[in-house]
Amino acid sequence: MTDIRELDRRAVQAGAEIVAHLTTTDLDRPTPCEGWTARDLLAHMTAQHHGFAAAARGTGGDPAAWTVHPLGTDPVKTYTAAVEEVLTAFAEPDVLARTFTLAEFNGRAFPAPLAIGFHFIDYAVHGWDMARTLGLPYDLDEDLTEAALQGALLVPDDDQRTTPNAAFRPALPPTGRSPLDHLLAHLGRSPTWPN
Repeated sequence: MTDIRELDRRAVQAGAEIVAHLTTTDLDRPTPCEGWTARDLLAHMTAQHHGFAAAARGTGGDPAAWTVHPLGTDPVKTYTAAVEEVLTAFAEPDVLARTFTLAEFNGRAFPAPLAIGFHFIDYAVHGWDMARTLGLPYDLDEDLTEAALQGALLVPDDDQRTTPNAAFRPALPPTGRSPLDHLLAHLGRSPTWPN
């Protein structure tokens, strides 16, 4: 069985390669995340990395660990540092035996593999969000897309998706045949965005 940390690492790095193309002139571009600009999306992605890293270290129950902060004068550098932090935290030898408390999930605690799975699905999709925002291709490896889809299909498509600040929007009918199209549609994103 593939280590969820390896799937997550590869998805996060694929997204980081997209983010590396971002310039300050891109920060106000709209994104597939309704109402968010590239700046908002990148700040969210950065904060989530910090929060999950804190959870791996045992302090993820503190809401301050998940706070969105300004990206500073070099947003790509700020994001890259957050990527390094979370991947380092997840790579610790005994991390899979831990329990992650996630303030973002109302302080609930989850076994580490499940929590890292949440992170993995989120970043498989956020890589696409950023690629679409910047008009870049998103070539996530097929095994990553398939694994993210299998996890995403376990995410309930219920009324919680219509609440403010919901992680995902209600599912859409798939408009394509690829696993990536199915993944995106199940999590409420139109694979043809911005159309």
